[in-house]
Amino acid sequence: MRHPSVISRRRFVQIGGAALVMPALIGTARAQTKFTCRIAHNEAIGSPLTQAFETWTKLLNDKSDGRIQAQHFPAGQLGSYTQNIEQNRLGTIQITTGGPDTEESVAPEIAATGGAPGFIYRDDAHVDRVLQGEIGVEVSRIARAKTGVEFVDYGEVGFRHILAKRKVASLDEVKGLKIRVPELKIWVDFWKKLGANPTPLPYAEQYSALSTGLIDGLEADVFSIKGFKWGEQAKHLTLTGHWFLPKAVRVNARWLDSLPEDLRKFVRDSAKGVFAEQRKQNRANAAKTLEELRASGITIYQLSDAQKWREATEPLFAEFGAKSPATKAMIDKIRALAGA
Repeated sequence: MRHPSVISRRRFVQIGGAALVMPALIGTARAQTKFTCRIAHNEAIGSPLTQAFETWTKLLNDKSDGRIQAQHFPAGQLGSYTQNIEQNRLGTIQITTGGPDTEESVAPEIAATGGAPGFIYRDDAHVDRVLQGEIGVEVSRIARAKTGVEFVDYGEVGFRHILAKRKVASLDEVKGLKIRVPELKIWVDFWKKLGANPTPLPYAEQYSALSTGLIDGLEADVFSIKGFKWGEQAKHLTLTGHWFLPKAVRVNARWLDSLPEDLRKFVRDSAKGVFAEQRKQNRANAAKTLEELRASGITIYQLSDAQKWREATEPLFAEFGAKSPATKAMIDKIRALAGA
């Protein structure tokens, strides 16, 4: 018969050993939890923004020790632009990208930083003063509160221009142009002010709409024009620079909050590094891409009366600002930084 003290001691060792082991096992299990991360968007294959998401996907997988399992679905593979935005808000895809103008109905003050209502940004330096400063932080906070999505950084595709089946180099020539626009009121209003015939269509339908004559033209950045091969259907490109569309890097807030603290920090920090480089490369490659479009047979024009375009759309600042005091304040802050 064993001495009671021996039994007691052995129980203590067993219980104590289990008590010591369990936290370690729990910690190990927590460290090995896998977090699915589906990244889906509608940017063109080969564009600087798509390449940046490819780089970020690899980084998320490699540098998280496998805890984040990221997959990348570009060019509308998981749905249209508006579907991706809604999926991101719901959390069925964890990350997407899109302009802040998408929030016009929910948070118009955010839409103002997405280029609304046109000609609000003067140049790249102006964009940086807005989005890489206090306004960019404020926009992310508002987006999180109102949409459930955090803007962890801002990529870009650059200034947008008109691609059409006919020459459009003046205000008179844009009259009546059937131009595709996103399914957002502010874009419709903008082109109506210029006398064009805005036609809201999903992003992915632009090539077929050009080929069938549903639209005469579209407006886009040079990388998308090249990547989606719209120049096969329309051969006239006018450098209007009417809209600069930042591409917010949108992360579902519930998914982000579900990550351990170190992974939350990693997602935010790695995004800033990747998309700072994306902005740099985007700007460096814009002129090269423009020349490639010229070489492909596209004729390139400059606006002959740019000031008239600005004057025609100037009333939109007051109209859009009337949506709310916060919207007017945001527009005023952005415009105040134009010459800073």
